[in-house]
Parts: sequence; C-alpha cells; structure tokens
Amino acid sequence: MLQQSLFLFLFFTLISSSLCGSSFRDEHLANLVEHTPGFDPSAYPSFLGTIDKDRPADDFKASFTSLQMKYEADQITESRRYDHLGTPGSSPGEVSVEDFLAEGYGESDDTEAFKRAWDKICSSDTDVQPVLVVPENKKYYVKPITFLGPCKSDSITLKILGTIEASNDPAHYKNDRYHWLLFYNINNFKVEGHGGTIDGNGKTWWENSCKINSSKPCTVAPTAVTFYQCHDLKVYGLNVQNAQEMHVSFEQSVNVQAVNIVVTSSGTSPNTDGIHVALSENVQLINPIIKAGDDCISIVNGSKNIEAIDVTCGPGHGISIGSLGAKKSEAHVSNVLVNGAKITGTMNGVRIKTWQGGSGYVENIIFQNIKMDNVGNPIIIDQNYCDQKSPCSEQSSAVQVRNIFYKNITGTSATKMTTTFNCSKTFPCEGIMQQEIDLVYKAK
Repeated sequence: MLQQSLFLFLFFTLISSSLCGSSFRDEHLANLVEHTPGFDPSAYPSFLGTIDKDRPADDFKASFTSLQMKYEADQITESRRYDHLGTPGSSPGEVSVEDFLAEGYGESDDTEAFKRAWDKICSSDTDVQPVLVVPENKKYYVKPITFLGPCKSDSITLKILGTIEASNDPAHYKNDRYHWLLFYNINNFKVEGHGGTIDGNGKTWWENSCKINSSKPCTVAPTAVTFYQCHDLKVYGLNVQNAQEMHVSFEQSVNVQAVNIVVTSSGTSPNTDGIHVALSENVQLINPIIKAGDDCISIVNGSKNIEAIDVTCGPGHGISIGSLGAKKSEAHVSNVLVNGAKITGTMNGVRIKTWQGGSGYVENIIFQNIKMDNVGNPIIIDQNYCDQKSPCSEQSSAVQVRNIFYKNITGTSATKMTTTFNCSKTFPCEGIMQQEIDLVYKAK
C-alpha cells in the first residue's frame, strides 16, 4: 500500500540537505537583476537577503505538524480503470436520468429530468448506496442546476458516462451568473467520470468577454462545475471542456481527493482556470491534465493543506497561488505542495501573485520536481500584481509572502528572466529558498 505523508517528511528532508550544490547562484542572480533596466533595489530587499541556506528546519515545524495527508494506490488504480477498461457493471442502487424522461438528444431540455433524478437519490434512505447515472452515447442539454444536499444516505455517487452540455444562452443564467452545475452541501460524495464529458459550451461567453472584445463590458461568466461546502468528496476521471469561465472549482470544502481530472479548452479562452481552490482544506489534486486559457491550477484565499501531484499543464497561465488581496482584502493561504509537474508553453510557470493594499499571508509553500518547456516567467513572485486597465497606485500594505521553497525545477524559459521576485517594499518576501534550479532561456 503506497502512502505519502507529505510535508513533515518532504520539507525537513529537503531543508536538511545542503543547498551548496544547487545550480542556482545567489550572487549571479543578484548581479543579473541589478543590471536589468528599470531595476529598483529598494523593491527587492528580501530577494537579495533571504535566500537562506542556513535557515533551521525548526522554523517551519509548527506550520507543518498538522498536515498528514495520504492517498492510497488502490484508489488511483480504480480511477484509471474507468478510463482504460470501460464502465463497471451497474449496482443495485443505480438510478438513470432517463428513468425521469431525460432524452439525451442534445436539443431538448433535460434539466427537469436531472432535478427529479437527483431529488430521488438524495432523498433515498435505503441500505443500498444510491447512484445516479448519466448514460453513455447520449448528450444531455442542461440549463443551470443545483444538486442540493445534504442527502439522507451516508454516501452518494454520480456516474457520468455520456455528455452533459450547457445552455449557451445568457438569459438562462439571469438568476445566477456564477454557476452552471453546482453541487451544494453534499457529504461523502463520489463523482466518477466513466469516459463521459461535461461541456460548458463556452464559445459564446468567450466571444463576449471584454478580454477578447474590448468594446464589451467586463462581466462574470459561470463556472462549469462547482463543489460548494462538500465534505469527504472524491472526484475520479472527470472530463470537463470548454467552460464558460472556470472549469472546476472546490469552494468551502474539506477532505477532497480529485484524481485524473482532464480539462480542455482553447489556450485563448479568457478566465478559464482549470481547477480552482478557495476556502478549502485538505485537498489533493492527483494527476490532472489541464489545457486552458488561464491558470491550470489557481489556489486562493482561505485554502490550506493543498497538494497538486503529477500535474500536466499547458497551454495556460501556469500554476498560481492567487491572486490575493484585491480591493484591500485580507487573504490567507498556507501549506501548499506542488510535487511533480510538466508545464509546457504557458505564460507563467509557478507563480504567487498578490495585490498591493491587501493583508494576510501566503506561507509554507513547496514547488518541486517540475519540468518546464518554453515557459514564460518560470518562477515568479509578484507582490505588485495589477490586473486592470489603469495603473495600480502604490499602497503601504501587502499580503506577506514567506517560507517558499523551490527544488529541482528544470527546463527552458521563453523569457530571459527565469526567476522574478517582485517583492513589496513595505512587506518584503521572507524565507525564499531555492535548490537545484536549472532553467535556461531559449530564444525563439
């Protein structure tokens, strides 16, 4: 049985090893930055002072003692079996959406049939575990819908074999422009993607985005799949494509394991984050494959104890923590491990981004065992992030960024600056450490 007890083992092992053999050199990078046009040394005090080879591991111990996350090999094997060997046989508690008159022709509205089917299994209190099935070889046209819990059964399963396609008519989202498929307050919930697809049908939304057409107003678009206030959630083998905005979002959820999620949309689709994590704890993202138009993975305020393992990312904007602290808000993110990633052709690599004027912290972050190919800004911390048309004014407060560790990150960069730490003048980065960094600029 394969088990991974993450941070206590990994972090102390990595910190205790000598950093002297690293291909990263403090002096060389400092000289490079100092001779870069527009360099302001007062903006980088921690960059040149806290890449600390001698920082004791005990400094981090208190932050990691509560993190003991594990995953089991048989669970991952089970998920992959759906992808490669087809659909397992039906179980006694299964209910099909077609039992409630869903047609699956891709034209008629199947929303009410999905609602009735969900109400049936969620209200089931039999000894047999209820399972809702979306049959294969069918396309179900569905308007915005909320799958509401809590359910009476101790656990509940959704199997997606066919395709669920979203309405692309904005009028259908007038009551809630933020969500298409919303799973709300469901405990011990398992979603299994048995070769099925969730299609956000997002092209109309992209064309009307102000990021694509500047004459259009900047408005929100729905997230394709949102898990909100779900505890003990497992999502296996889910395929999500062409989201209206974000593809999959875990919000205010605890104990989440997401394995083999595949996200696919155009590299030019605006704001289409692959997997988004907010206000959630104990989240594992294992072997996701993400091709999107924005962050492959974004981890934002209120998130702690987050793992991303064996990530495939690109195209997109890379793997990001943030943005945080917008509109002078307070934000907290801690205990994040990205362990194993292949990032290809993205705008950024591994990034932490915070707005000026915010407060709170980002702390205890590990990025390790990452291979990059033609990636812009491979390693970047930006405490002066500004994603708006008008310039951002200088602020006296900032989200603190501290205890960040980069190890074994190799490959090619599409930008001359392979490492950028744009730290706050008033709340500069602290405890930034690098080991075995080998990134080479590759001119086009």
